[in-house]
Amino acid sequence: MEQLTQSLKDGQMNLLDVPFPALNDGCILVRNHFSLISAGTEGKTVKDARLGYIGKARARKDEVKKVIQTAKTMGIMKTYRMVMNKLDAPTPLGYCCAGEVIEVADDVTEFRIGDMVACGGNSANHSEVVAVPKNLCVKIPVGVHPEQASIATLGAIAMQGIRQADLRLGESAAVIGLGLIGQLTIQMLKASGVKTIGIDIDATQVNIALQNGADMAYTRNSEYIYKAIEELTNNYGVDAVIITAGTASTDPIDFSGEICRQKGKVVVVGAVPTGFKRNNYFKKELDLRMSCSYGPGRYDSDYEEKGIDYPYGYVRWTENRNMEAFLELIRSKKINIEPFISHRFSFNDAVKAYDLIVNRSEPFLGIVLNYDITKKLVSTVHNEKNSFQNLTAGTPVIGFIGAGNFAQNFLLPSIGKSGVLKGITTARPANAKNLADKYNFKYCTGNSEEILNDKEINTIFIATRHDSHAAYVIKSLQSGKNVFVEKPLCMTLSELDEIKDIQEKSGKSLMVGFNRRFSPLIKDLTKLVHEKANSQIAINYRINAGVVPSDHWIHDKSVGGGRIIGEACHFIDLASFIANSPIVSVSAVAVNDSLAQNDTAAINLYFENASVANISYFSNGNKDVGKEYLEVFFGGRIGVIDDFQSLKVFGKSTTEKKSKGMDKGHAQEVAAFLESIQAGAPCPIPFEQQYNSFKATFKVMQSIASNGERIIV
Repeated sequence: MEQLTQSLKDGQMNLLDVPFPALNDGCILVRNHFSLISAGTEGKTVKDARLGYIGKARARKDEVKKVIQTAKTMGIMKTYRMVMNKLDAPTPLGYCCAGEVIEVADDVTEFRIGDMVACGGNSANHSEVVAVPKNLCVKIPVGVHPEQASIATLGAIAMQGIRQADLRLGESAAVIGLGLIGQLTIQMLKASGVKTIGIDIDATQVNIALQNGADMAYTRNSEYIYKAIEELTNNYGVDAVIITAGTASTDPIDFSGEICRQKGKVVVVGAVPTGFKRNNYFKKELDLRMSCSYGPGRYDSDYEEKGIDYPYGYVRWTENRNMEAFLELIRSKKINIEPFISHRFSFNDAVKAYDLIVNRSEPFLGIVLNYDITKKLVSTVHNEKNSFQNLTAGTPVIGFIGAGNFAQNFLLPSIGKSGVLKGITTARPANAKNLADKYNFKYCTGNSEEILNDKEINTIFIATRHDSHAAYVIKSLQSGKNVFVEKPLCMTLSELDEIKDIQEKSGKSLMVGFNRRFSPLIKDLTKLVHEKANSQIAINYRINAGVVPSDHWIHDKSVGGGRIIGEACHFIDLASFIANSPIVSVSAVAVNDSLAQNDTAAINLYFENASVANISYFSNGNKDVGKEYLEVFFGGRIGVIDDFQSLKVFGKSTTEKKSKGMDKGHAQEVAAFLESIQAGAPCPIPFEQQYNSFKATFKVMQSIASNGERIIV
């Protein structure tokens, strides 16, 4: 199938031949009949991508700050490669579409194959097939054409702005910005019995508003505009102003303060700055409100990704119900959107549509792309140029399941000639296609079962979100594959025990991405430590973990597992490796924060050989201090590794070794894993050690819950 994408590097747009998207739980697969281009949001994205590097930096100042911070810790060259990797990746466009359901996830009962639906959200893009969560889809009523339904997402945005304005029958409203959302807002206000006045800097948009229901409409610089508002409102000012414009100017927000009545409301729907003049807002005690996109549920992962609806009696209008209500207004002919579809393009000519928006070669409102629904679509994309011949016995033939930023920056570049890349599946079709081309995979697919059932593939790399690791590990082992999985191995102790049983029966290698074991500095240090065979070792490991936003998926116990399971397992394993002994018991306490995230914790480990370790995993520090500081006390000496950039050993004399940049052993671990498969050798990390490290991690969580009780592993 084809998907419209754009390169962030140079703004180049293409229709890429990509695989079907993955059908995850809670989602439906939809074959698009129509999709709508959001000229405002998408137009800005396209313009920014076509800027030079300096222009991009000016447009994305927050991201530039992140890059600078990354360069300080990772080094300039590694950061440069990461940035270019991001810029080179094709980015899908669009978030409004309508079409036919062609497949439904097992846990979805609200939709059936053959239903016609309107879809919204980041996955509802300009593509022949999309996978969309169920709460971002609504059935199209009988009598509503799918082309009309493709506007439902923008209709919901306009409707949510009106709901925030909380207007009553007979009241008045001004709508500033008469693009498509502004025009839809005026029609819905009129259908609600609200007197409306439209305002825009473009006379053409003003005339369209007058032709489609506005009581009054003026250009912003009209000399009659203030008088007209006085006449419409009996000199009181409008009850509410809804700003649907997109501009860097503060004029819309300042002008709203002028024309709004005492104790009126100003609702911001469009992208405008809010650094307004205080005078009118202060004197009139105006209520300034923000409208969040399609409505309640937007940006809530529980609602959008997990499909957990808000109770109808408490949240009457969600984003899903707003979309439904908008389609009902079309069905009942309370609003007429036909005048607002100014251009229609074939999907094959999508690039021309964006050129029209960027160049503004003619006036436009709604721009719809229509798809050839008779075309036969192929779900898997093959690279016929990449064929496997004369493979030597034991050659790792690799399949990738998941390949986000981490896999792209650390795992895939490390494989090199150590293995043969055959199949890749990712959640995003454009990402799968881009990586298949970049690393010469033989095919890319949206169906992980195709990778697992491929008899030629003997090694699976798993780099998905944490909650899916255990299931993919189990399926891979049962399919007779060797497995490399990014941490964590699993999310629960019961999953760990199940994996242990299956791994023992399979006889295949299973390795978790405990890369720090393979860092050159760690190897140098452990060589010294392990020479002292009878020495009891004491480890002090401070991790300045940094803050992760509370709504990040890592904190979701059912998805990310929390930061102890998701990241601190790294440090628990490394301590065990340095001590050269299994962990026999643990104790841990965590700062009792209000969200119970347990991401600032003091962890004590006790080893079979009587060594001990203290891991201080702190998220409440400052990013100006290095992330990791490791001290190992052994046999009258102390080894200190500072952020994987230097190693100092203090003893009878002091020695120091510096690394060329930060090297945490990613490349070395991948090479060691693949070389062991090639040679038919044991896994570089024995499974019993990995099992012990994860069992200890789960026991750490148990100890935290028990206020520091010492727990046997």
